[in-house]
Amino acid sequence: MVKQAVIIIALLATLVLPFALRPRQEARAAADDTLIIITPHNEAIRHEFARAFTRWYHGRTGRTVAFDWRLIGGTTEIARYLEGEYTAAFQNHWVNTLGRPWSNDVLNGFANGSLPADAPAEAKEARAAFLASSVSCGIDLFYGGGSYDFIRQAQAGRLVDSGILQLHPEWFTDEVIPQSFAGEDYWDKKGLWVGTVLSSFGIITNRDSLKRLGVTTPPRTWEDLADPRYMSEVALADPTKSGSIAKAFENVIQQQMQKTVGNRMATVRFASEDARKAAEAQAVADGWLEGLRLLQKIGANARYFTDSAQKVPIDVAAGDCAVGMGIDFYGRQQQEAVRRRGADDRLAYISPEGGAVASVDPVGLLRGAPNREVAVAFIEFSLSMEGQALWNLKPGAPGGPDYFALRRLPVRKDFYDIAGIDALRSDPEEKPYAPQERLIYHPQWTGRLFREMAFVIRVMCLDTQPELKKAWGALIDVGMPAEALAEFQDLSAVDYAIASGRIRAALRSKNKVDEIRLANELGNRFRAQYLRTVELAERARQTQGAR
Repeated sequence: MVKQAVIIIALLATLVLPFALRPRQEARAAADDTLIIITPHNEAIRHEFARAFTRWYHGRTGRTVAFDWRLIGGTTEIARYLEGEYTAAFQNHWVNTLGRPWSNDVLNGFANGSLPADAPAEAKEARAAFLASSVSCGIDLFYGGGSYDFIRQAQAGRLVDSGILQLHPEWFTDEVIPQSFAGEDYWDKKGLWVGTVLSSFGIITNRDSLKRLGVTTPPRTWEDLADPRYMSEVALADPTKSGSIAKAFENVIQQQMQKTVGNRMATVRFASEDARKAAEAQAVADGWLEGLRLLQKIGANARYFTDSAQKVPIDVAAGDCAVGMGIDFYGRQQQEAVRRRGADDRLAYISPEGGAVASVDPVGLLRGAPNREVAVAFIEFSLSMEGQALWNLKPGAPGGPDYFALRRLPVRKDFYDIAGIDALRSDPEEKPYAPQERLIYHPQWTGRLFREMAFVIRVMCLDTQPELKKAWGALIDVGMPAEALAEFQDLSAVDYAIASGRIRAALRSKNKVDEIRLANELGNRFRAQYLRTVELAERARQTQGAR
């Protein structure tokens, strides 16, 4: 029966797929030009930008354009896809065009943007050949996702200069799109990627669920999510699967680092510059642990860790979770969807003051883009005021989206200075460049440990979730006894030095077994630690009962 079912499904796919693909194929065949984009952006963004760009492009060139969106998942999946496609394309170029034999040195060298001086000669030759080539993955643009992913693609050599910095130098100034803001880079100095829209992070709240829990004051800080009243009520995503939630977690750690460094350095006079630097380095390391301890508590309150950050606001809106951590526009778009369905105001989004930076979602031109001219035009449109207006104008407003309120914040600073613009905006209260208490991102603190941070959170909270929640529940039941809490929050196995050393080496090892072995070792350590926490909490309960 199973075999027959498989045959039937295959037959249906064979019959139906050509008809499913035909509308897209016919649209592409009828258009003068085609634009192929790989993106994690949702349907609302794709619809509004395709519609507006088609009209803008026709007005400029008199030509029509068809969009071919490549949708394979989030930025993690996109990165893997691009790596595979470019490896296959370059192997074909190296072997069949250059007539060179393929080898591990070539494989490991051609996309390595940091080859050491003593790297094999063939690896260096492969790298030079790749950067001089126009090998293609068959796609024009990588559009959307965090800057971290674009930096990695640029370092690998898969992104190329679109020429947009030379085409519009007036845009890339402190008055329009600053190169960096609050420590975050907003565009690449070589023009390999440019930010098109801002992203921040915050707390999504269901007001009805808060009433159910007896919570009268909505959470306004990251620390509020560690409140024991939210046990099994916090929606979170897996930071090893979602780059956006990993960035949100990094914001939590950076805030604790900033507080620790600020408090430590403001009240001490140092005998020398070396002493000051040593004290600051120790404060950074201590802040790392404070951030992880806060995330450990928030993780203990988690109902789950989903693979998709988009699921978080959906479940909070449904009341399956009371609160969640997520990207600002996911929260605002879900709020918009709830209101549109029934004018319900139960969903709220709050950006914790001083707890989140505004980073960018970039666009980048891929090496060997088959439709380069149209792709560059799309980048230009995205940064023009016509493109920027789509992000935050109300549907139907002049120059705004047709149907979907995208509820995102344009990257251009001068957008917010347009006379009368606030009356047309979906979120007029949001002023990302206005003076305010803000988190200043220090890339030297955690930027190089982004993967390591996600790995630590995984072994500390996800791989050990049953034991973590049991330990947290035991602590809550007996009022957080000091000895048990200290055992629970002993993070010496993943401190700043170990994350920068042993963990970093394992994650960057060519042997994947090194990472798996370390994950198992640390997971077992945390499980044992959480079980000891339960034992200590029970001992404290017995002591309390004997008094």
